[in-house]
Amino acid sequence: MSPVFYILAVLTLGGALAAVLLKPLVHCALATTVAFAGLALLYLELDAQFAGFVQILVYIGAVAILLVFAILLTHGSEPPRKGAFNRTWIAGAVIAAAVFAVLGWAVVRSAAALPLQAAAPVVTVREIGFALMGRYVLPLEIAGLLFTVATIGAVIVAMHEKEGAK
Repeated sequence: MSPVFYILAVLTLGGALAAVLLKPLVHCALATTVAFAGLALLYLELDAQFAGFVQILVYIGAVAILLVFAILLTHGSEPPRKGAFNRTWIAGAVIAAAVFAVLGWAVVRSAAALPLQAAAPVVTVREIGFALMGRYVLPLEIAGLLFTVATIGAVIVAMHEKEGAK
């Protein structure tokens, strides 16, 4: 593995940890954006150009910006009044550790079942783009419509909550 991979992995994990551990929601959303950017750079480093560009366009360009605007529009940027930890945080930590252990065990056990050298698929970003604009244009449009309806619904819910607070 190259040193660039390790630097990007540290950046991604640092952003993810900051998103979980920081208290202000705006800082959490910005740290999530850093984690998304680290993932996109990891995809590009691993020669998965389509996945990297989709990560940049969809997650950084849409989801992260939508998170920041939603937090700012709904006044969610205020710090929580209660503490971040309650009586159930120990149970949550134990469950998270158990899930991590099971997933780690599954990854280690599945490594033996993999072939030594798998043939890399020869699919370019251009071919994927032609497929999305050709054979898969209807599912792409339906997904876009679904995301638009979800965004409008979120704005309507936020407006009703804002009116109820006054």
